[in-house]
Amino acid sequence: MPEQIRWGILGTGGIAHSFVTDLLAEGLTVTAVGSRSRASADEFAAKHGIATAHPSYEALVADPEVDVVYIATPHTFHAENALLAIGAGKHVLVEKAFTINAAEAARIQEAAAAAGVAVLEAMWTRFLPHMVRIREIIAAGTLGDVRTVLADHDQDLPDDPEHRINNPDLGGGALLDLGIYPVSFAVDLFGVPERILAQATLTDTGVDRQTALIFEHAGGRQAVLHSALDTAGPVTASVIGTEARIDIERVWYAPTSFTVTSNTDEVLERFEQPVNSRGMQFQAFELERVIRAGETESPLLPVAESVAIMGVLDEVRAQIGVRYPGE
Repeated sequence: MPEQIRWGILGTGGIAHSFVTDLLAEGLTVTAVGSRSRASADEFAAKHGIATAHPSYEALVADPEVDVVYIATPHTFHAENALLAIGAGKHVLVEKAFTINAAEAARIQEAAAAAGVAVLEAMWTRFLPHMVRIREIIAAGTLGDVRTVLADHDQDLPDDPEHRINNPDLGGGALLDLGIYPVSFAVDLFGVPERILAQATLTDTGVDRQTALIFEHAGGRQAVLHSALDTAGPVTASVIGTEARIDIERVWYAPTSFTVTSNTDEVLERFEQPVNSRGMQFQAFELERVIRAGETESPLLPVAESVAIMGVLDEVRAQIGVRYPGE
């Protein structure tokens, strides 16, 4: 492995631009980009100063100057694209939601294990400084017995039926784009839920417009979660224990501040650590650490947990009546 781990970017949409901007700002190495369109690849490479633009995903993953591939395509292509990169012996960072369903996620897990490459779901929130500190506070017992997670991710997004967020062919809906954040947060703190109750309202295109979730976890712990794609919510979160609570400010899943308050309203801690970017570099730091250590997954988000989270989302979709074409 070279001193600098070399990133290749598969897909040229908005999330890819954000990711590369953060990587380059932190001095990480991006050597190539691939798109199904030569023009799109060339434009992306020129904008970010990337040396090589490939007119196909196949050419990107075959590039010997690429060590790890970031999968930035819509949900329905994640498994196909990740398997392509794994088949070429590349490590992969796969945008969340990891795949469309748990079956696809398991195929990635199996292929990566067979190839001996590292895989990480790009749930970038897991790796942010405020989330690292929150886990430390909970582990220290500051909150007492942690009982409840409350979180919403409600945004007012485009209503064009052809837009990716509204298109079932591309895994559209609030759940996989927005709900994945509070779901992953609840699983991070409490583990996979033992019982799931889901209610949703669907759009005319057949994806979930808004989804409300109640999870029951081991020990009677609960998560109350909400996502919506056509209403702007507070986008805050709280972790509530028997001795204190953590209130995470807007936007809770991005770099932000939080306050720890006791049951007697005493402020126990105020966390503020500005991040001079969107914060997507932290997941890249972790995957590079994993690769350099000769490991194949991160303890902060093991591949099996990403598969399990997709299983949770499968159950939610079964309850709300959302099925994607081709499933």
